[in-house]
Amino acid sequence: MASVCGWSIICAAPIYLSRSRIRSSSTLREDAPVASLIETGPCDGLLPMTIGDAQLAETSTGRLTSVAPFNGTAKGVAAGLKTLGLGWPEPGQSVSAKSARILWTGRGQALLFNADPAPLHGLAALTDQSDGWAGLALSGPDAEAVLARLVPVDLRDAAFPVGGVIRTGLNHMMMILVREEMDRFMILVFRSMVRSAIHELSVAMEAVAARAAVTPRVNA
Repeated sequence: MASVCGWSIICAAPIYLSRSRIRSSSTLREDAPVASLIETGPCDGLLPMTIGDAQLAETSTGRLTSVAPFNGTAKGVAAGLKTLGLGWPEPGQSVSAKSARILWTGRGQALLFNADPAPLHGLAALTDQSDGWAGLALSGPDAEAVLARLVPVDLRDAAFPVGGVIRTGLNHMMMILVREEMDRFMILVFRSMVRSAIHELSVAMEAVAARAAVTPRVNA
């Protein structure tokens, strides 16, 4: 027991809160235990999963910055992005350079991945959204068929090629969908909705796998 200004403070012994809703441990600081939060991803304990010929996993989004250029700054924004090895994406497209990437997300809007937006300061409205989104990677031969059950978009490669981006709905929730490879998609959903997104995707994965189990595949 320690006394401070006449008040009694009782310090509990250090513990590891394995059943706490927020995972944490206690660290001894100045003769008193202080809670140390343990960083976890938004999909911790939920992924990865494989059902049939589709795999769902968490993917790191890194630093995310929303970019909305001010009026009359298009050339300056293009020059700033060029220093990052990028360019302003055309509607429905993305531009990549090494680990950096920028996605078109609407008229006059884009989402910058894994890059310092400093070259765009004063040229665009910049908003850090790193903690607002969760990234999912859906891959495998059945990935397109799984999404077709949830997304009101023509996902055939002729309409939605590699590098394509669309902001649309995943059943009842908003998402940003990126086709990274022919059979691999990145799905961005609000972090607060990621459990619902995983549930919806897993149900669709189960349905596609069940259908494949009773329907012979036809080789093209």
